[in-house]
Amino acid sequence: MPIKFPSELLKPVENFLKKKEAKLKEQKKSLEKEDPFSNTDRLNDNAAIDTEAAEESGHDRVSALKAEIDRALIEVRKTLTRIKIGKFGSCEQCGKMIDTDRLAIKPTANLCITCEKKKEKKR
Repeated sequence: MPIKFPSELLKPVENFLKKKEAKLKEQKKSLEKEDPFSNTDRLNDNAAIDTEAAEESGHDRVSALKAEIDRALIEVRKTLTRIKIGKFGSCEQCGKMIDTDRLAIKPTANLCITCEKKKEKKR
């Protein structure tokens, strides 16, 4: 039988995750403005090789950071869904309860320590 956390314990976690989601969206929007490739004037610009390389490097950096934010957003949204459907705190692999200390440190954890270690060994 799955373990359900009382709603009074889940509300602060849910609020924290919603704030984190908003912050991640904000960071992503800010990064999009930093992307040298978002500047439409660059298409008409016959930039020097070093300028082109700097733009390419800047774009790669922004793309990598945006990908990291996207992964974090997915984790947060998945956890919010798990809260909503009553599966927060149970391991997606084995169904056992995830240690509360682990959840306190990483509320988006979806695997217990045992299953996480098994997953790491497979990598």
